[in-house]
Amino acid sequence: MAEYDYDVLVIGAGPGGYVAAIRAAQLGLKTACADGRETLGGTCLNVGCIPSKALLHGSEKFAEAADGTFAHYGIKTGPVTLDLEAMQAQKLDSVRQLTGGIEFLFKKNKVSWLKGYAAFEDAHTVVVAGQKVTAKNVVIATGSSVTPLPGVVVDNDAGIVVDSTGALALDRVPNHMVVIGGGVIGLELGSVWRRLGAKVTVVEFLDQLLPGMDGDVRKEAAKIFKKQGMELRLSTKVTGVAVRGKTATLTLEPSAGGTSETLEADCVLVAIGRRPFVDGLGLEKIGLDVNKRGQIETDHDFRTSVPGVWAVGDVIPGPMLAHKAEDEGIAVAENIAGLTGIVNHAVIPGVVYTFPEFAGVGLTEEAALVAADGDKTAIKVGKFPMLANSRAKTNHEPDGFVKVIADAKTDRVLGVWCIASVAGSMIAEAALAMEFGATSEDIAYTCHAHPTHAEALKEAAMAVMGKPIHM
Repeated sequence: MAEYDYDVLVIGAGPGGYVAAIRAAQLGLKTACADGRETLGGTCLNVGCIPSKALLHGSEKFAEAADGTFAHYGIKTGPVTLDLEAMQAQKLDSVRQLTGGIEFLFKKNKVSWLKGYAAFEDAHTVVVAGQKVTAKNVVIATGSSVTPLPGVVVDNDAGIVVDSTGALALDRVPNHMVVIGGGVIGLELGSVWRRLGAKVTVVEFLDQLLPGMDGDVRKEAAKIFKKQGMELRLSTKVTGVAVRGKTATLTLEPSAGGTSETLEADCVLVAIGRRPFVDGLGLEKIGLDVNKRGQIETDHDFRTSVPGVWAVGDVIPGPMLAHKAEDEGIAVAENIAGLTGIVNHAVIPGVVYTFPEFAGVGLTEEAALVAADGDKTAIKVGKFPMLANSRAKTNHEPDGFVKVIADAKTDRVLGVWCIASVAGSMIAEAALAMEFGATSEDIAYTCHAHPTHAEALKEAAMAVMGKPIHM
């Protein structure tokens, strides 16, 4: 009789968890994955990355038809109306297909799905839906949850004060949506409802949008979103939200302190970030502590301080991104199997899926200067505007630029940042180049197909050397 029920038990079936489970099974390990949702895929597939992209894409198509973009191309339409129920239905269909696809992959790879939320009894024993299960190795991949705003009560069912999950499921277009938080989630969902007809006001505590992105990108973002009709209230904090009937009244004041004011809306989206989700896991039973940010610390191989217990994804330090969790899921499975699983955390791209898209990988110019002790001669920067890119011009997509940051001595690329309609796809080339230690010259002398948006990366790399062609 085997000492354990499973070689590997993964807690959580989000991008980190389900990928870890599949990879472990591929490597010949008897594997189970515990998750209490009705469908697999975690937050990302069910109420995050996937449904938001479905609404982003649908709202973009609606806006093109409604705002005269189609007419600009010689495509004449009659009166354009919104069928929000149908738009929400196609979103749900996308989710259904993808979550069902993971269930198929579990069956194909012989991964056991333990339906229920898991809690530790000891380092090798968890309880799932009242049943004890043992495993030689347990991987914590429970993801993250919405960070609450003190004093603000979220009620997604009422649809007045909502978090990202509620904002994805609205059955009406708000007259006025106030988004609390000028980060990725707030701007993506705010842009959906702005395109569908809502007035959108973004309230951000900091003096710029998109914390963590390159300074030039953050400045340009403000210009673009203002041009698209969003009202931006920067350097402003929300001190309270009161709901009466179908109206929410927000109390605002300057971040630095000062005179307060009120703002009314019929929908408030709280999008100030996410935090590691470890509630109910029973970490105290195995002596596993979290750090000051509520994260589980691991070593390079994703081992925790408790032998036999590993962790990946949003519950450990690093950017809370699905693709980062997926790579860690593969790596932890390979490490458990005795192979060498590695994730290069210095090359994790990030994308904001608005229109245009914002993307970056590696160091910002500000971070590169800090690393160089403020020596501006230690780095070289090249920029190229999308306005001068032939494909962007023919598509009437003039907003944005590509920016390449390189080491002045070695020419090695330190970071790439871009704003373009397809920036999320363009950044993959930059990530691949950085993974292989490319120089800006390597990119500049790589032949890029014409006419493509990606040529802007080539030109920005040429600009690092002071010789772009088309500007």
